[in-house]
Amino acid sequence: MKKYSFTISGNKYDVNLQKFDGNIAKLEVNGTLYDVEVHHEKATSKTPTLVRSSVPTRKTNVQASTSGGGSHTIKAPLPGNIINILIKEGDTVARGQKLLVYEAMKMENDVMAENDGVVKSIKVSVGDSVLQGDTLIEIA
Repeated sequence: MKKYSFTISGNKYDVNLQKFDGNIAKLEVNGTLYDVEVHHEKATSKTPTLVRSSVPTRKTNVQASTSGGGSHTIKAPLPGNIINILIKEGDTVARGQKLLVYEAMKMENDVMAENDGVVKSIKVSVGDSVLQGDTLIEIA
């Protein structure tokens, strides 16, 4: 049982909280018993909610994404570090050919060509850190 003392409009009240069940409190105020309904305000969390975009399903071999017009842009599906680049600008690549290796989530991932083409540009170097969605290679 908790005891409280209130002063309202100059009048003093001695309150004993006898029981609290759900949202009903049993109070004794200056010797008189009352059942009081308590309305709780929902407490708002001060911790921000983290909202992330969906991450693509992780595959052993990461494929290039087609950006239309016969040109292909290969983007990083996860944040990571470039370990090895196996091609250079101007090289002709075939579908399924390994283009580069990068480390993401403590695993090595092979990036493969989705279609045949010629390497137009390489946007990264060995040792670079990349974020999800960064362009790695452009193939025409």
